Amino acid sequence: MSDRTGIFAGEDPFAIARSWLAEAEDTETNDPNAIALSTVDTNGMPNVRMVLLKDIEDDGFVFFTNYGSVKASEIDATGRAAFVLHWKSLRRQIRVRGIVRREDGEKADTYYRSRSLKSRLGAWASRQSQPLSSRTALMAEVAKVTAQQGTDPARPEFWGGYHIAPLEIEFWADGAFRLHDRFRWTRDEVGTDWHVVRLNP
Repeated sequence: MSDRTGIFAGEDPFAIARSWLAEAEDTETNDPNAIALSTVDTNGMPNVRMVLLKDIEDDGFVFFTNYGSVKASEIDATGRAAFVLHWKSLRRQIRVRGIVRREDGEKADTYYRSRSLKSRLGAWASRQSQPLSSRTALMAEVAKVTAQQGTDPARPEFWGGYHIAPLEIEFWADGAFRLHDRFRWTRDEVGTDWHVVRLNP
């Protein structure tokens, strides 16, 4: 008999993740949707950085970035990524590993339009991850693209989303005396059934 009760209960890991994130939105001071996103380069050297998770869909997790960034080039090369969501206020975390594809259609357009004008223009101006001579040079580029793009810029072709379809999700919650609760959901392929196991702390 499963002992996945309380905050771990349910047969849909995406619903559980959405529930935890909604709870964190009431307790975390800043950016409850911040994830530490991990990729690897062509030599197998790992990279990790904080990005903002923008959606938990019924089959995956979505974030947006510049396709010219280091993270994007590493994802495009491997088709794989991992991340962790961690909430100090709740003493919980969610770890995810999975298959990644670009999300550069209407969903990306819709999210881009929802951003502030300055953020949309900033996406045009930034050559993300590339060397920059000075902040003055960056602001000059912002001024340039503002004049070019006006007050309703379209989404740049080099900017869009990534959808992570997990093969593994782990839900972790702090326990007394470091006897934490951990449940790992795994599946062989996207779209197949999940297998859930409780892990030792």
